[in-house]
Amino acid sequence: MPTEKDEREPRRKAIASIITRFRIRNQSDLAKRLEKSGYGVTQSSISRDLRELGVLKVDGRYHLPEEAEQTAAGKLTDVAPFLRSVSPAGPNITVVHTLPGGAQSVGLAVDMAGWAEVVGTVAGHDTLFIATRSSREQRQVIHRLNKVRKKA
Repeated sequence: MPTEKDEREPRRKAIASIITRFRIRNQSDLAKRLEKSGYGVTQSSISRDLRELGVLKVDGRYHLPEEAEQTAAGKLTDVAPFLRSVSPAGPNITVVHTLPGGAQSVGLAVDMAGWAEVVGTVAGHDTLFIATRSSREQRQVIHRLNKVRKKA
């Protein structure tokens, strides 16, 4: 009888293949595709597999890490609808509030935009912190994000 460990690697390869070939928007869709492929799965095993594969949700669907980077590049306008507010928190940190679940997508889009002013980002569920070196650079980032937000 195969163990969980024996089944894990083929299941993860199947997940990667499914995510690459189909527009998978949620774990339920993924579970259905896996079951059609002969894999019995639970929600917790799918969650764990997605996390360990580094799968990200960008533009409302799952992407493998390499695919997500390509998708997010130049995609600030695509994530603009997620933006709720942008405000400074001291001279170097900008706090961005997003719709629930949107902070990671916005953070990835900011990272992939390659703005020289941005030192780094940290994303939670609906809050993103953007670090800059100076208050001048912070104002530039806030201006850019507000411009993107107004286009949404």
